[in-house]
Amino acid sequence: MASAGAAPSSQVVGEEILTQNDPRFRVKPYQQMVASCTGAVLTSFIITPLDVVKIRLQAQQMALSSKKCFIFCNGLMDHICPCLEGDQWYRRHSPFTGTWDALIKIARNEGITSLWSGLSPTLILAIPSTVVYFTTYEQLRTRLNDYFKDPETNKQPIWVPMVSGVTARFSAATCVSPMELIRTKMQSKKLSYGDALSVVKGLVRLHGYRGLWKGLTPTLFRDMPFSGIYWVCYEYLKSYFYPEEKVPFWFSFLAGSASGTLAAFVTTPFDVVKTHQQLDITSQIYQDEQMQKKPKKSVLHWFRKIYADGGVRGLYTGLTPRLAKTAPACAIMVSTFEYGKNFFERYNMNEYKRQNMADA
Repeated sequence: MASAGAAPSSQVVGEEILTQNDPRFRVKPYQQMVASCTGAVLTSFIITPLDVVKIRLQAQQMALSSKKCFIFCNGLMDHICPCLEGDQWYRRHSPFTGTWDALIKIARNEGITSLWSGLSPTLILAIPSTVVYFTTYEQLRTRLNDYFKDPETNKQPIWVPMVSGVTARFSAATCVSPMELIRTKMQSKKLSYGDALSVVKGLVRLHGYRGLWKGLTPTLFRDMPFSGIYWVCYEYLKSYFYPEEKVPFWFSFLAGSASGTLAAFVTTPFDVVKTHQQLDITSQIYQDEQMQKKPKKSVLHWFRKIYADGGVRGLYTGLTPRLAKTAPACAIMVSTFEYGKNFFERYNMNEYKRQNMADA
C-alpha cells in the first residue's frame, strides 16, 4: 500500500523491473486467510455490543406485535399487557426506545458483559466465515478479471466484483448458518451456554439436522445483495481514485465504511425479516405439539406481517445500530485485508528477488 514508511511497490532485479501488481506475486490463498483472520477477530470484539442492541430491538418489536396478552393487576387497576417470551414484563426494564437507551439498560440491568452475549459463537462464526468469504472473493475476482478486463485500459468490469461478492457471500453464509442461528438466539436475550445447547437439541429433534439451516433463505436475501452492492461501490471508489496504485490504509478504511453504510441501508428490511424468522423458529421448541405443526412462514409472510404492524418504519427497526455496526466493521475488515494483501505481495516479491539473487 502506498503509505509512509512502506516498502517500494517496484524493485529492480538485474535488468528486470518487478512490481507488486505482477501476477507472479499475487497473494496466495493461505496468505489471504491470514490477512482476513486478524480483521475478523478485531471486528468481532468491537462490534458485538452493537449487534446485541440491534437484535434486542428487533426481538422487542417481534414480541410487542405477537398479539399474546395477559391481565395484570397492580392494586389500582387492571391492565391488558403483552407477554414477552420467557420473561414477566413487569420484572423487566422498560421497553427500549433507541440504541443508546438499549445499551444503557442492558448494561445496567444485566451487567456490562451482557453486551458481549454470543461473543464465542460470533468468533467461531466470524473466523471461518471471513476466511471463506474473502478468500473466495479475491480468488474469483482476480480470475474473472484476468479473462474479462479491458485489454487497452486494463480496467476491471463493474460486474466482476458484484458476481464475486455475491458468490463469496453465498458460500460463507451457507457454511456458518447453524452458528448464525445460535448466535441470534443468544443475543435476543440473556442465555447460558446450556440454554443455547438446549435450543440446538430442540431444533434437531423437531426438524432434523436440516433445522440448523433454518433461516438461511432470509440470510441469503440480506447478505448476497449486501455483498454485491458493497464490493461494486468499494472497487469503483478504489479504481476511480487510485487506478494504478495501491490504496493507502486510510482510503480503504473510509471507502469501506461508505460502501458498507450504503449496502446496510438498502438491505436492512431483509435483516429484520431474518431476525424475526430465526427467533420464531427457535421459539418453537418450547411450544406444544399442535403449535409445532403450524405451517412454515415464508420470507414474504414476514415482510407482510412486519409492514402491516409497523409500516416502512417497522422494516427498518434497528437501522441505527446496524449502520453503527456495519460501517466500522466493513472499514476495519477491508482495510486490514488490503494491508495484509499489500504486506504479502511485497513479501512474495522480495522472496522472488532473494531467490534470483541467490541463483545469480
